[in-house]
Order: sequence, then structure tokens, then C-alpha cells
Amino acid sequence: MDRVLTDGEPEVWAALQDPANAHLLEYVTEDPFGAHVFPGNVPGYRVDDFLDDLSDQLVGTAPIHLWSYIPTCAYKCRFCQYPVVLVKGGQAEEKLTRWVDWNIREAELWLQRVPELAGAPVGEFNVFGGTPSLLPEKEIRRLLCFYQDNFGFTEDTTIRFEGDPSTFTPAKLDVLRELGCTKLSSGVQSFDDDVLRECGREHTAQMCVDFVRNAQAAGFEWVSIDLMYGLLDQTVDSVKRDLDIVLENEITAVVCTKLHLKSYAETRTGVAGEQPAPWQLPAYREKLVQNGHFWPTLQERYRMREVLTDGLRAAGYTEHPTMYFARDGLGPEKWKSIMVDQDKQEAEVAIGLGGSSSCRSSEAITDVNWKNYAAAVDEGRVPLGSATGFDSAAQEARAVKMALSTLQPVREDLHRAVYGRSLHESPWREKFASLAERGLVTVDVDGVALTSDGEVLVEAIINTEL
Repeated sequence: MDRVLTDGEPEVWAALQDPANAHLLEYVTEDPFGAHVFPGNVPGYRVDDFLDDLSDQLVGTAPIHLWSYIPTCAYKCRFCQYPVVLVKGGQAEEKLTRWVDWNIREAELWLQRVPELAGAPVGEFNVFGGTPSLLPEKEIRRLLCFYQDNFGFTEDTTIRFEGDPSTFTPAKLDVLRELGCTKLSSGVQSFDDDVLRECGREHTAQMCVDFVRNAQAAGFEWVSIDLMYGLLDQTVDSVKRDLDIVLENEITAVVCTKLHLKSYAETRTGVAGEQPAPWQLPAYREKLVQNGHFWPTLQERYRMREVLTDGLRAAGYTEHPTMYFARDGLGPEKWKSIMVDQDKQEAEVAIGLGGSSSCRSSEAITDVNWKNYAAAVDEGRVPLGSATGFDSAAQEARAVKMALSTLQPVREDLHRAVYGRSLHESPWREKFASLAERGLVTVDVDGVALTSDGEVLVEAIINTEL
């Protein structure tokens, strides 16, 4: 039986109980991931077709978003579905060096196959993982210098580096600043030590606070953390304390993510590993409950979300795109803006195990099996495992979905200029009329805007109705 929610119903709850929204309730109850995932609809697309599409789009391109994935971790969290490679013990440095070797070699293969990449201006370069902050300083230097020397970095390019809060040593912070990195991201997930321990995290809440303060003192202009809600044994009060710590430390940006227990592979996110995470296994979850643990109810999860979104907005944070918050008008997230804003939607190139790359015509996913990945790179092949294409209708739908995910109004003039038809014509007229009737969007001559309930449910709307 569900525990009684003592903190009040979330505001969106009435919309979720509306019989007309039963499909939205079903979607959020199943708990898939997909607010920023836009897979193609043309199966059997060849990897070379994607690379050709990318090459065509990069001629005269606006800034692209460039990723470098280093998939190494010292441990694996109990919710993690990413294809990570564990490195610890006596051979850790050797393994870390090998992954930098493979990443650089893969990047060289991309440049050979798509030479337009070398001249495409890089809007933002993100080194993510895994835990790239595990890399020794010399390997961080080797990796960043390679990309800066071989891709289209400009004075406007921003560089972001991700890591575990316990691994950003003062020496590594100094190296990153020296190499032009201005943004740091860290998967804090929670400031509650009990919750962290149940997640399998090997850092404490105090380590997270120390990371933020050290990064601020070192002069990083953007310090971002990830917070998760819906975690094992997490309460609404625990999330309220997380918010208090964020505001107390004036953290630049916060990415709020719900726990997802459905396989990422089902939504083609590009980050699904070969084995399910422990928490994805029903028997494992049930055993935890039998041992006295609890999973937050759906009401509680939406109340946690509400605590974070309302609290951050009240403190002056801007949400753009959904669940990405930046302080004092510093948003939107630059890399997300390049990808999803209605007037941009530029290419994304992800180099490294499990990366997801896309252009307007198609998308591709790098192999998630590390042995297959390494073999492809060693053989001189771009290690993309699969690709799908977008037909003309899917390209248009993808653009609308992306625009909605920014929480900004979808503009009629921009849509008509690109796709030659109005948002007030079929099929959009009928889709948006239904959403408007249920109070999820408003429609006028200028376009379409989400209501407050629509913003909360935008992921479900995107994936069930559009």
C-alpha cells in the first residue's frame, strides 16, 4: 500500500487524474526517459548515410555541440544505465590512458570521414563520462589539447568538464582552468548521506559542498550539479534540504532528474548499457522493500519535483530547457540551446562509448559494448553501432518536440519559415486543440505555449501525443 503523502498533493495531480489524460498518467507511471530524446523513424538506415547527412549539414553550419565521452568510473551506482568501464587498483592509470588513446583515435576517424567537422565552429565542448575527472592531469591535458588543436574551437567556445565531486582535486582544477575550461558539472544527486549510501555513491554530502566551494574559489564561472528525485528512501523533506543547500551555496546551475527504472534502451537514448542497473530488476527492488526500505510514491515524486522547480524559480533561476535551471538569468544551457531551441537545432557529435550524435536528417549511436567499440577503433572504423533517419514529417515533428522541451513558446513564424506550413493547420491544429481543451497549452496567432501543467508534463506530452 502507498504511504500517505503528508506534504500536500502536487498541483499537477488534478490533471493526471483527469480521464482524458489517462495516457499521460500511464506514461509517467511506467517511468521511461525521453524529454530530450528524439529517435529517428526510418529503420535500417546505414551508418554511412548518417555520416553523409552530417557532412552535408556541416557545410556552412552554425555552432555545433561536441562531446567527448570517457566512460571510466571507480564504481557503478545502483541506478546507473550508462555503459561505463570500472577502473580501480594498480592498473587504473594504464586503463585511463588507454581510454584517452581510443577517444583521440576515434576523433581522428571522425575527422577523416567527415572533414567538414574540422571547420565547424564548436559552440560548447563537453567532456563527460563515466567520470573523466578520474583522469590524471597529464591525460586531461592531452585530451583537451588534442580537441582544441583539431576541431573548430573559437574564442566563443565554452569547455565543460564533468566528474565525481570527490575527484576534482585542486591540481586538476588548476589544469582545467589553465586549459580554458570555464564550466564544471558534477553528479551530486543528493545532499543526504543516507540516500547517497543507498544509491551506491562513494562520496558524502560534505564532499559535494566542498567541490562547489573549491570550484567557485578557483574561478570557474559555471558550476553545475545534478540532483535526482524519486530515489530509494528519499523524502520530500530530504529534497527540501537539497534545495536549501543549493541556494545557500549559490550554485550556478542545477539539472533536476527523476529516477528512471525503465531501460534506456527502449527509448534509444544512446546511453543504455548491456546489463540492467540493479534497481531496474523487480526482484532486487522488492527485496529492498522487504528489508525495510521504501520507494517514493508517484505523488511524492511530483511533490519533490515541485519543491525543486518552485524553489529554484522563486530564487531567480531560469528553467530552459525543462528541468535545467540556471541562476540569475545565466541560462539557457548553451549546449542544450544549440541543440533544441527552435531557431537553432544544430548538429551534435558525440565521440566515445555510447555517444548519441544527430543532425536534422538522421541520428546515430556509438557502440555500447566496449570490446566491439575498441575493435572498431583499432580497425580504423568510426565505431557507430546503429543509425536511424527522419522522414520529412518526422523532421517537422522533432522540431516541434524540441521547441516544446525548451518551455518557450513555439513560434508560428519560425515554423512556417522552415516547414512551409502553419501550426494552425493539420495535423498540428487538431493536436494542439486537444491539448488546449485539457488546459495543457494555450494557442494564439503567434504560436503555442505550455501552461504550468503542460510544463510539468511536457515529457509525457512529447512522447505520447506528438
